[in-house]
Amino acid sequence: MEASDFKRLFTVDEANAMLPLVRAICRDLSNLAREVIDRRQRLSFLQSRREKDRDDLYGEELAQIEEELEKDSERLEEYVHELKELGVEPKNAVEGLVDFPCAMEDRIIYLCWKLDEPEVLHWHELDAGFAGRQPLTAGSSAVEENFGSDSGGLG
Repeated sequence: MEASDFKRLFTVDEANAMLPLVRAICRDLSNLAREVIDRRQRLSFLQSRREKDRDDLYGEELAQIEEELEKDSERLEEYVHELKELGVEPKNAVEGLVDFPCAMEDRIIYLCWKLDEPEVLHWHELDAGFAGRQPLTAGSSAVEENFGSDSGGLG
């Protein structure tokens, strides 16, 4: 992938400066994603208990849950769209995991952040994912040269 494939590229400083807004969106996204999962499980449970031959005891609740799920699915999509409009790539709604595209040396990498982290502390190659996260070593010359605000990271 090339720089032109991304809405924008971030430095660590730029990603951290955007965290208050990203954190708020991710918190809402994560909470809603958990609620949707719970409701889908409840819906599945009710559908498995449903007796179609007799009075439909769960019919009203099923209809209500399905309606709420549809609305909440739209809200989830809106949160994801908000993050993408900022240039951030959502990776896991429940965990609040996002990636910030970043230029490092002659390639593009992801700065990786998770909802419970105080700031952007990790990075990984584009194809490595969360399991391939590596720490940003504070104060190291490599971090300053490759990720700092003067890195030429095309903000």
